[in-house]
Amino acid sequence: MNLIILLLPILAIVLMFRAQKKRQAQMTQMQTALEPGAGVRTIGGLYAQVKAVNEETVELEIAPGVVTHFTKSAIAAVLDPAEYDAIINGRPDEDEGVGASDEDAEVEAAPADAKPLSFSKDDADKGDAKAEAEGGAPASK
Repeated sequence: MNLIILLLPILAIVLMFRAQKKRQAQMTQMQTALEPGAGVRTIGGLYAQVKAVNEETVELEIAPGVVTHFTKSAIAAVLDPAEYDAIINGRPDEDEGVGASDEDAEVEAAPADAKPLSFSKDDADKGDAKAEAEGGAPASK
């Protein structure tokens, strides 16, 4: 029984080191596979296209004509060209909800009995008087 209590933590530590080493090898392999033209996501969530790969840095184009320098370790993922294009340029219409069009969504969003908002001072004073009459507190001014 005492042997199991001793071996269980040692086994857990060995498995944790093995998993960490495997993740590190995957990250190193991904960083060496970087090539110009690839779409990437940084650890900060920035999507960009690789312009040049240096020894320890990568030049990323984050917008047309805007190139920044990142360390290779800041690259979280190299994306497939189709996935990168879908993220940057938006998903095609086929992937969006089937059936409802934009016109249907606008009609459903506005209820029939909704009154238009007014931002005039006179309307605000009327609202305060109505609130006081109903026993509520007037809006602060």
